[in-house]
Amino acid sequence: MKQHVRLIKHGIALAIAVALAPQALAQDSTASDKDVERISIVKHRQAYRGDVPVKELPQSVSIVTEELLDNMGVMDLQSALRFSSGIASQNNFGGLWDSFAIRGFAGDGNKPSGYLVNGFNTGRGFTGKRDVSSIQAIEILKGPGSALYGRGEPGGTINIVTKKPQFEQEGYLEATAGSFDLYRLEGDYTNAINSDFAFRVNGAYENAGSFRDTVDSKKTFLTPSLVYALNPDTSVFYELEYIDQEADFDRGIAIPDMQFGVVPIDTFYGEPGDGPMSIEGLAHQLTIQTNLNANWSINSGISLRGSSFEGYSTEPELSAGRQLLLVDGETLSRQRRYRDYDTTDLSARFELSGEIKTAGMAHHLLIGADAYDYDYKELMQRWRTNWGGGDPTYSVDLLNPQYGAEAPAMGIVINTKEEQQAYGVYAQDQIDLATSLKMLIGLRFDDFEQHVTNLSNGVVTSQAQTAISPRLGAVYLPGNNWSLYLSYSEGFSPNSGVDNNGNAFEPEESKSYEGGVKFNTDNDSVTGTLAVFRAEKSNILAADPVNGGTIAMGEVESSGVELDITATVYDDTVVIMSYAYVDASNSNTVTNPDWGVEITAGTPLVNIPEHTFTLNARHDFSLGGYPTTVSAGLTFVDERVGDAVAPDYKLPGYTIVNVSGVVELTPQLTARLVIDNLFDKEYYDNSYSALWTQPGKPLNARASLRYLF
Repeated sequence: MKQHVRLIKHGIALAIAVALAPQALAQDSTASDKDVERISIVKHRQAYRGDVPVKELPQSVSIVTEELLDNMGVMDLQSALRFSSGIASQNNFGGLWDSFAIRGFAGDGNKPSGYLVNGFNTGRGFTGKRDVSSIQAIEILKGPGSALYGRGEPGGTINIVTKKPQFEQEGYLEATAGSFDLYRLEGDYTNAINSDFAFRVNGAYENAGSFRDTVDSKKTFLTPSLVYALNPDTSVFYELEYIDQEADFDRGIAIPDMQFGVVPIDTFYGEPGDGPMSIEGLAHQLTIQTNLNANWSINSGISLRGSSFEGYSTEPELSAGRQLLLVDGETLSRQRRYRDYDTTDLSARFELSGEIKTAGMAHHLLIGADAYDYDYKELMQRWRTNWGGGDPTYSVDLLNPQYGAEAPAMGIVINTKEEQQAYGVYAQDQIDLATSLKMLIGLRFDDFEQHVTNLSNGVVTSQAQTAISPRLGAVYLPGNNWSLYLSYSEGFSPNSGVDNNGNAFEPEESKSYEGGVKFNTDNDSVTGTLAVFRAEKSNILAADPVNGGTIAMGEVESSGVELDITATVYDDTVVIMSYAYVDASNSNTVTNPDWGVEITAGTPLVNIPEHTFTLNARHDFSLGGYPTTVSAGLTFVDERVGDAVAPDYKLPGYTIVNVSGVVELTPQLTARLVIDNLFDKEYYDNSYSALWTQPGKPLNARASLRYLF
């Protein structure tokens, strides 16, 4: 294993050396400042993309822009994802991280949802809820891309593009106050240091209460960055990310006998005396981009991320044999836990992309390799009430919980250290067979090694896996305004941890199919994508609330239709619409080993609505001589299953409306008002079971002042 780690680290060094070598040989030591000054806007090439325009990619791609997030006053990633079709909220571990499903696939329920930041994996670790202050754009790359991105969900991949340093001064400082004691300070500033270096510092500090009783949170999110313009063709980027969050662990409310509205949505079943969960993260990214010539470029980099997640929690007991609520209908039995998770994730990537022409055909080539070394230490202690349902110790009243119960002593239930090492190599060729016909061929090879040590008894469980994942696609462009595409890929994703018997999990494997049409008008006043998809995945995992770990739950499948449209109705009005139909369910009949419940084939997946619809509109006008922007958004989410082992429990569908307005008081000063859930709709965002159901936020407002530099 140590030899494997050394190979990875040597590979990282080699990636940097190879990336630097071409420009080191070609650099003219007498290059003038005039050459560098031509870099007025710094852009960062995204990984796994190559030089193929989005219109010619055989997959659906949605872009959530900084402008849209700003107009709607969005402050976190989870809220930002509602602007794209086919994404559903999932059980977010007491509100402590981002959790979502794309086209029905959510990944491991015991971990945050995976996504990329500038092409680097950010899902292996615990870094809380992602703030939007550093986001330039969010790319939602749907469907069959696993053969290229590697180790991802078949529903799609999310890549966050962060703001980059610029050589011209710009920035802002914004103060916000809102409902439920929300106070936030956000800022962003960039400028040149000299003709070669530019820097950027952005981030936010937030202190907030909640509509939930006694639940509070704090967070500091800071992302300073540098760019070094080595020459007009080569840039070196460094970005640091510092995260410090505190939040009370909140499993939501209980829904007795599937009767919504009985328990007030502000009811909290935890213990304020537990204190907040503490989340800390520190990440470094170093990337190097160089244009070798007009056709070829290199994109390489390394990322080092560390995170910790620690604290106490008090949660409703889910086991029927220990739950007094099922006996008297009034008393809610609780359990207590202590968690201490620590992760370190070192990863590297190297890509060569460009175009060659042979036999009258253009080949858009992308050749790359990536690797990571990941360590994860997990300690969990727990106390539970006695079996039999008659022990009132540490319980509370369902409708009127009283806090301050003496904390019971806990015992260790999980104490492990997991080490993962993996590398992958991939190649893709998108061939222009003719002006109107493109064909894509891709292949990825993955090698994965895992060692899990039980620190309580010293037992080590190991496994090694390899996988080859192909990708095929075709695009037909009958004219300037249409493109038709088909795509297929296979995917591979290692599963973390071991089961309750100490056995390593088999990796997830998937197959994805997609076809669709992309369309636009001549002036791009209307653009959109209609996609039809189907995906299958095996060896999926689910959270195990009984023993506190993870269990294997067999195979799932998903199929559906998505439509995304952006239309500029007039020069001053823009409308964005998305709709998704998703049919996601178990493919096989399995028996949950802890609950002893048979889950039949065709059972819908938890928290996945069949129908979702969003409509957002922005209108610019003058109000009393002041430039003004008004935005409104409508979100509809269909009924969803709320419990994997009790599919009769369903969360009701809902429709909410959000509005916002921005007024430019002076060229430097703007005022903003945001009202979410305008009509104060009572709704339920997600759940794990009827006893762990998260209510949505009621009517709330916030006002901001922003000063531009």
